[in-house]
Amino acid sequence: MAHSDLLPSLLVKINENQLALEAAIMELSNWVGERGSVEVADNVRGALAAIDRNEEFIKMTLAVMMTPE
Repeated sequence: MAHSDLLPSLLVKINENQLALEAAIMELSNWVGERGSVEVADNVRGALAAIDRNEEFIKMTLAVMMTPE
């Protein structure tokens, strides 16, 4: 596999890790919110919103990078 082929594959794996971390942190946020720290849970969810906002762009960019020329 050429080095130029590795970059899109690497970015896909990094994106998968990011989404897995988002899910885990959201679970923790829900747990915290259920135990009375609603403000903390809301702050965490607000910080995670950036992942949601950028997800579609990341997916589209990765699809373009992985399309053969």
